[in-house]
Order: sequence, then structure tokens, then C-alpha cells
Amino acid sequence: MLPPVPRLPEARALIEMDRYFVLHAPRQTGKTTTLRTLASELTAEGDFAALMFSCERAKAAGDDYAVAESLLLKSLREAAERSGWPKKLLPPASWPEAPSGSRFGSALSAWCRRCPRQVVLFLDEVDALQGNSLVSILSQLRDGHNARPEGHPFPASVVLCGLRDLRDYKVASGGVSTSSNATSPFNIITQSLRLGDFAADQIAELYDQHTQATGQEFTKDAVDRVFELTQGQPWLVNALAFEVILKRGTAETITAGQVEEAKEQLIRARATHLDALTARLHEPRVMRVIEPILAGTVPDTDDSIDDDVSYVHDLGLISDTTRLEIANPIYREVLLRVLGARAERLVMADPHSFVLPDGRFDLPRLLREFVVFWREHGEVLIRQEGYHEAACQIILMAFLHRLVNGGGYLDREYAAGTKRLDVLVRWPYSGCDGERLMQREAMELKVWRAGENDPEPDGLAQLDRYLDRLTLTTGVLVIFDRRPEAPPWQKRGAFEQATTPTGRQVTVLRV
Repeated sequence: MLPPVPRLPEARALIEMDRYFVLHAPRQTGKTTTLRTLASELTAEGDFAALMFSCERAKAAGDDYAVAESLLLKSLREAAERSGWPKKLLPPASWPEAPSGSRFGSALSAWCRRCPRQVVLFLDEVDALQGNSLVSILSQLRDGHNARPEGHPFPASVVLCGLRDLRDYKVASGGVSTSSNATSPFNIITQSLRLGDFAADQIAELYDQHTQATGQEFTKDAVDRVFELTQGQPWLVNALAFEVILKRGTAETITAGQVEEAKEQLIRARATHLDALTARLHEPRVMRVIEPILAGTVPDTDDSIDDDVSYVHDLGLISDTTRLEIANPIYREVLLRVLGARAERLVMADPHSFVLPDGRFDLPRLLREFVVFWREHGEVLIRQEGYHEAACQIILMAFLHRLVNGGGYLDREYAAGTKRLDVLVRWPYSGCDGERLMQREAMELKVWRAGENDPEPDGLAQLDRYLDRLTLTTGVLVIFDRRPEAPPWQKRGAFEQATTPTGRQVTVLRV
């Protein structure tokens, strides 16, 4: 485990300034560990009584804020009793009587009145609070904060820890996400902290701890491949290493190839972390952001899209809120696999039949088989697909996954506004002398939509740049025709040869 506190140096400074602030980050990034460690360090130093407790139990209360208050106070007391603190730091033996809707604030005041130190609270899993319960708790925190200058005892600092950014809490507590109110403790937009992912050198530091403990080393290529696949997402970084060690033990050096195998196993197993993300895919707010990323189109530009983008970013599905891209290659693959599951079940071809006698993969045959599949199932699958604008990309990816994965690998690149999806098929095989070789086949996917010009010229230029980057001499451009005047389904599937702007000969498939 990396030292948690250096990952969030600003938090300590804000606490010492008696600030109330939000710490948000996607699940499984280390928020709870970081705050638990920070609370322990602050308390051990002697000036603060810093306590972290979870709000998760209060989720069952829903809008019943009276029940939510009782559950929160019970969680707070249990956390304090587990802390091992001396009795003088603990909350009072019983909470003061107070009307529902003010019990939480009154209890905190009673504790601060008797505690000889400044109280600091870390409310973990604050997202569990819902509706009126969330409004009530945030309002009580705001009122207590505002009364402190008049000598009212209340926590010196409060940290709300969860998935969401500040604007959602401001709205929930009666404010407006874009308003500026200097008296509100939630007017801290510049101090809403986000716990980031690991940098490449932090992954190396983390894995080196394992090496020091066991003697097992990671090759530099393995560490680099972990960073490429995860972009530093902490749960994925740990899960890949754990998967390799679980399968191989700690005797042999961990290589990039083993990391690749671990990635496949992780995705196939659909661990809870990945399932929790993919369960969000059909939420309307998520679909509005993810669909144009898959389709390569431009997202809506109405006023609500910024909030939706921030929400999806807070979930960890996209890397930032400006250039809309899926956060890392593992998530890119998981999303398409989940969305393409219905189409993949209809692929009846035997994957082994696409392996040539020399061990290479028969991509031309795969494309011919896809034409047959598309003519038979494409129209129905497009109508059934919730991600309608990205249906073509999802269906072809499902077909490729069914026939390529297992013996080879698929790398996918896509982003909003690019009007394309890039695919690289990597197929390992043995040469004549037993040498391990890698076959690479590049594909570019384009969609011809109503009212647009034929995308072939742009597609050839984009494929050219993709081939340049991969140092390949040829590739495939697939054009899906979504126009009302497109040829009948049974007549789709024409193959052509074309020349890219730099003179490469490539195959064009129109379906």
C-alpha cells in the first residue's frame, strides 16, 4: 500500500484552517484508507479528536430523516468506541433530546462542548444519504458551521467523502450549483478535492514493496503494461498484480505477458468493481455521455450535459471532463463486452476454424463471415440496442470478441467527436523456427448517417494515420450505412480495394 496521506496533501492544510470540504473520487481508489490514516495521525498528535465513520447504514432510511439521524449517530458512537480513545475524548454517554431534523447537529454540539480537543469529522460514504435525509444532515452541518463565530461549539472541520463532486451537495442542501455564497460552508468549489489515480512511478513503488517482501520482481515491461492498461486506477493496479501472483505464486518474475493474461482473467471474472461500473451503463445520465464516446459523435450541448459529464467522471468511467474518453483500456474493453453480450450470443462460428495452417489468423474470412451475420441479425440487433447511435460499433466488436479473444487480443480506441473507432487485432503465433511472433491487423470503423457525405475519404485519411502510428502497411476500413436510402439488408456487404492518401492499399467493407 502506498502511504495514503501524501496522496492528498491539501486535506491536512484545509483541516488546520477549520474548513468544511468534500473529498470525492470513484470507488476503489483509496478514499477510505486515506481518511482513516489521516484521522489516526491527527488524533495521535494531540490537538484534534478526528473520527471517521460511515454513513452507509443510513441508506435504508431513504427520505425518513429522523431514522437517518438515529442511524448516523449510532454509527458515529460505534466508531468512537472502537477508536481506543480515552474516555474524555468520547461523545457523551447519551445524546441530548432534540426535535427530529436537529438531533444530529445538537449531538455534535454536545460532544464538542465536553471534548477538550477540536473535533474533526470524516463522513465516509456520504452518498448513501438520500433525499430529505441528505438535505437535513447537510443543513444541520451548515447551520452549525455558521454559528461557530458566535461561540457555538461545533466540529472544527468536516470532510464529506463520497463519489460526487461538490455541486451535488450544494444543490441538495438548498443551494444552486453555480451560486456564490460566502457564508455557506459548501461554497468551496476551489477546495473540492479529488483523489487521483496512481502515476507510473507510484505503481513501480507499490510493486517494489512486494518485491522487498517476497523477492519476486516485476519486469519494467510488466510495470509499463500495467500502467497502460489501468492508467493508474488503484483497484485495477492491485487486482492485476494479485491475479498474477494468485496463479503463478511468488517464485517467478512477473512479465508483461502474464499481466496481459491477468487482464483477460479479470475481465472474464467480472469482479465486483467492474460489475458496479457496468451496472451504471443504462442510467440515462450515463448513456448521454457514453453513447457519443462509443459512436464517435458530438455530445448534446444543452445546459444539463455538463452535470452529466461531471457525474460520469465522478464514477470513474471517463478520464476527464474536457476530452471525453473512457478512463482506461480495461474499462474500454469491459464496456463494449457488456453492451455487446446479446450480439455475441448469436455468433455461432467456431473460433478455431479461423486459425490458418501456419498459425496466423484468417481476417479476410472473418470479414466475410461478419457480412453473413450482419445480413441475418443486424437489423434486429440495431432495433434492440439501447445505445442506438453506437449499435454498429457494439455489434462488430461483439463479433470480433467472440472469434478473436481466447487466442488473440483486441485493442480499441474511441472518443467523442472523432467519428471513428480504431481496432487492432493482435494474434500471437509461432514462426518456422519456433520464434514467437505477433500478427497485427488494423481496422477503422465509420458510420454513414443520414444527411452526411460518404465517409470513405475521411476514413481512408484516418486509417492512414492509424497505420502510420502502428507502422503497418495495410488495413481495413469498415463503413456502416445507417441512411434511410441504404441498400436492402440482403445486398449489403460489398468489398472494395482503395488507396489511402499516402498510397497504402487497403480493404473497404460496406455493410
